This record gives sequence, structure tokens and C-alpha cells, in this order.
Amino acid sequence: MNTDMTSHRRFISIEGGEGAGKSTVISALAEALRARGEPVVQSREPGGTALAEKIRELLLDPDHEPATVHTELLLMFAARSQHVAQRIAPALASGAWVLCDRFTDSSYAYQGAGRGVSPTLIETLEREVVGIQPALTFLLDLDVAAGRARTRLRGGAPDRIEREQDAFFQRVREGFLARARSQPARFCVLDASRSAAEVAAAAVAALEAYQA
Repeated sequence: MNTDMTSHRRFISIEGGEGAGKSTVISALAEALRARGEPVVQSREPGGTALAEKIRELLLDPDHEPATVHTELLLMFAARSQHVAQRIAPALASGAWVLCDRFTDSSYAYQGAGRGVSPTLIETLEREVVGIQPALTFLLDLDVAAGRARTRLRGGAPDRIEREQDAFFQRVREGFLARARSQPARFCVLDASRSAAEVAAAAVAALEAYQA
């Protein structure tokens, strides 16, 4: 973990490649926390606030002009900075748990490992414009081919990032796993090839152990 970063115990992120089942896990975690009477805020990246959602549209709409690698990175961090200031930090200050579908680890994986952006640049942006890391990150690890098959089953037109080739998503997967290996105390890696119910149950069990 970057030692310059703040880590909040009630801030949890859920990471993974395409089709890994993040939404199902977030719902299960939120349900488990609320069953204990805990306040929970669920959010996503890019997005989470009105302005950040507008940036999400710019990033993911394939009809926009192609973004350069650094434009994509900077837009991601612009949305994240707004998200932290307007939603995540206030929620944590109020005592709520924050469950976020993606956070800065996705930039290390997608823009870093996937697109070749220097991790030093990403770390600088993380420190200067975000300033916070989750205390617990669930990484849903899944074979690229299996994940892409799941996304096709969902239907709908793929967004700009979903249109990338398998080699890109393999680099992303390797980037996530490298992050998990480098910070084993923060990451909980789950085998997302199992059924959605099994993965969700494993996540909830890990949350219960984390809270103990």
C-alpha cells in the first residue's frame, strides 16, 4: 500500500475483469451488512455522482472520438476525485460502509497493465487527487474467455472498453493479480469461475472474518 494514502476500515472495493460478477457480490455484501443494522452506501466507478456519471458517459460511449491513453486516465481520475469528495468521504464520515464497484486498482489494471501507462504516474495521481484506499478489496478473478462469454450473454451493445481484444483483458487480469500479490493484507482474491451464489457466499464469509 502507498504509505502516503489514507485507508478507511469501512471502505471496501470490488474489482475484477469483465463478467466477473461484481454486482452480485456487492449486493450480497450490502445485504449482509444491512442485516446487522449497518448503514451502507453502494457506488461505482467511473461514476457515483452526477458529474462523475457524465464523465463515465464520455469514457465509455464508443461514438465519441477515441480518447488518448492519458486522456482516458485523467478522465478516470477526474471522476474519482469528484466521487471521493462528494460521496465516498461524506459517507465514511457519517459512519456508513462504502461498497464501491471498482476504484483505483482498476486504473492500475486497465490503464496501467492494459494500456501501458506508467504506474508511477498512476500512483502520483492516486496520492495527489484521491488520497484514500479501501481497507479491503475483493478481487473476483476469472479467465478472460469465460468472462467475455458472460458479458455476451447479458446482451446489449458493448461499450468502448468492452470492445477491446482478449490480449488487452489478459493484461488487465495479470495487472489485478499483480496488485493482489503486492498487497496481500488488503486483497481477498475469489475464484469467480464458481456459481454466483458460491462467490457471493465466499465474499460474505470473508467480510464476517474481516469484521470479527
